[in-house]
Amino acid sequence: MAADTRLPLRGLRNAVIILAVWEIVGRLDLVAGGALPGFTEILFRLWEDRADYPRHIWATLAASGAGFLIGNMVAIAAGIVFALSPATLRLFRGVNIAIFALPPIAIAPILVLTLSGMAPRIALAALGVYFVTMTATVIGLSQADSRATDLIRGYGGSRRDELRLVLFRGAMPSILSGLRIAAPNAVLGAILAEFGGGGRWGLGAYLLGSLGRGEPDRLWSIGLVATLIAGLSYGVFALLSRRIVGATRAVTLNSAIPEVTKVGGTPAFRLFLTLGAVALPFLFWWAFIWLTGVPDLIAKTPWGVVDYLFLSRTAETAQARLLAALAETLPITFAGMLAGLAFAFLLAISSKLFPRAIEAFMPVALITQTMPLVALTPLLVLILGRGPSLTLWVTISVTFFPAFVTLAQGIALVPRSAEELPRAYGGSRWTELRMVTIPASLPYLFAATRLTVPRALLGVMIAEWLATGRGLGNLLNQSRGYLDYGMIWTVAAVSVLLSVVFYQAVVLIERRVLTRMGMSTAE
Repeated sequence: MAADTRLPLRGLRNAVIILAVWEIVGRLDLVAGGALPGFTEILFRLWEDRADYPRHIWATLAASGAGFLIGNMVAIAAGIVFALSPATLRLFRGVNIAIFALPPIAIAPILVLTLSGMAPRIALAALGVYFVTMTATVIGLSQADSRATDLIRGYGGSRRDELRLVLFRGAMPSILSGLRIAAPNAVLGAILAEFGGGGRWGLGAYLLGSLGRGEPDRLWSIGLVATLIAGLSYGVFALLSRRIVGATRAVTLNSAIPEVTKVGGTPAFRLFLTLGAVALPFLFWWAFIWLTGVPDLIAKTPWGVVDYLFLSRTAETAQARLLAALAETLPITFAGMLAGLAFAFLLAISSKLFPRAIEAFMPVALITQTMPLVALTPLLVLILGRGPSLTLWVTISVTFFPAFVTLAQGIALVPRSAEELPRAYGGSRWTELRMVTIPASLPYLFAATRLTVPRALLGVMIAEWLATGRGLGNLLNQSRGYLDYGMIWTVAAVSVLLSVVFYQAVVLIERRVLTRMGMSTAE
């Protein structure tokens, strides 16, 4: 009990120290000539602008709340179907990977072009929560106690009774963990759509209108409000989860597309499922355009993108622009992802060696996790300028924390008896880490890599879009200004395709490495 009371006090002490240092640095204008105001200066500006916030906050909350409800309803329903039917899960595998991998910044202009009113914000918020909750539902349902389902079946219960009385109740902790992680994603999706031109009101629109005024305290206050909303949404579901199911050690979710059981059937049937998994995302693409009824000039089908990029009279110019943008984006994406993973790995190892030092760092890490990217990037522009260092820092800041949480969880789950074996033979702490802890946590390293692939591309594209004027993000922004709809759809399709390819490459490497080491893969 004493240890439990010390942890909150230690966290409060660390937060007070960080705020005090922030205040001193800001008041003395030690960072980029005042680009980082003092914490109290930000609070004073927030108070001065208090009349501006209610409508902006309400617009963001309304859109993110509606998207959260719709996305999670679809996700839970899909998760139930996928858990009960492995063939359906295999068929929708391509759709699930595409949703997981798509950078929201790439799809936001598409939604603004094809939908009206609040719909773009709601749709992007729903897309942001779907994968997390769907995965949590499938994992939770697949881990139910088979003895309880056998008991229901033995007394003549139906499959519906099994689902209602056993499976869904057993999955509740996993689903609530998914909702906890999904809540900030809904806020990010709504703000991205607002920033991309989704209306007058909303924190994203307010931030966009404040960028050119040269008022760091206002930008920081908007970022602080956005962070508080995202953090509170996480905290509400964390508290709800604790009240309903008690404390849990799980702090993250498996980022792999869940595979419940092996799919049976003939080779022809399995081939049909594989081909269907590849074709279904394109069918959804066509169906979306058909249902929205957007004119052909604006909406581009998969064939329209192929025609624009390879067959039209302007195809050569389009290819040159796209390749030049890719040459800017891909190197910094890989560099940022590797740097973020390396930082996360060192931080996770340090959490084993120096737990108190990591506790002091955690408040800063949590802020970078909960602050929406479109709010974080302009603040970093004030400090770092608009060069490649900004893009690299944005990418690292959005990739290291999920990777760190995943790696730290993997390291914490290494059996104590295995770690003590090298020590019993006179090995050092480093020998223990090198021979036992690090190899045993390799599956979590690959899980962290899968998790960071789409986030790295998202971070780079947002930095390019808002600040640097280079790469895919800038090409997307320019195409919106020129009404070059073909290029908008092309950039969106290419960015999603790149994320999917990177994700699948990590999965293949993971299978090969872990199979050689005699470990089981995530799938």
